[in-house]
Amino acid sequence: MNLKDKVVVITGASRGLGKALALALAKEGAKLVLGARSKNELDELAKQTDAVAVAADVTREEEVLDLAETAVNKFGRLDIWINNAGMWIPHGLIVSLDMKRVHEMVEVNLFGTIYGSKAALLQMQKQHKGTIVNILSTSALEGRAGSSGYGASKFATLGFTKALVKEAEPEGIHVIAIYPGGMRTHLFDESKPENYQDYMDPAEVAQKIVENLKQEEPEAELIIKRKTA
Repeated sequence: MNLKDKVVVITGASRGLGKALALALAKEGAKLVLGARSKNELDELAKQTDAVAVAADVTREEEVLDLAETAVNKFGRLDIWINNAGMWIPHGLIVSLDMKRVHEMVEVNLFGTIYGSKAALLQMQKQHKGTIVNILSTSALEGRAGSSGYGASKFATLGFTKALVKEAEPEGIHVIAIYPGGMRTHLFDESKPENYQDYMDPAEVAQKIVENLKQEEPEAELIIKRKTA
């Protein structure tokens, strides 16, 4: 896919992988619409990438729909939607986790992806084409002690994604699942894992995602692991 002038929406775009994706896609000449809760950081990134910035909380469906509407009103179509917004809480056994925080994490990781996919589909079905990219995690591929809450949110998102593939395909819409390993991002500001220094640079992960999108037939499931993993 030639990414030049493609209209791309990215959620959770103000930091980490979302920011790295915005910078990488801007270099490819894409037309960007960036969504995040952190409006100040988002506005600064929008200046760097000549993008449209929209304050959007992915746990609020109406705000996600507004994000999609902004893209269509500005550019007339929607080519790629990247469900990137995510949340993580420090590892702990399930008996010790704060269920309120687990619930919030599921809202962001699962429902944020569901709301984003729905908003994208509503437009892409009219076009009979488009690509939805769901940023999952290698935690969606195997259970890990201490990561039951986060793993649950990602396993659920994987289940949704697999169903979405089947629903979107008849409409000519492609769905891509990305499974990155640990990255050095703000997700871990509260508590950094012991091997945090071995985690991947989000710019490296973003570039691999962009290179996949540029293929004539992108991989539908892309696992990106750090070299030491």
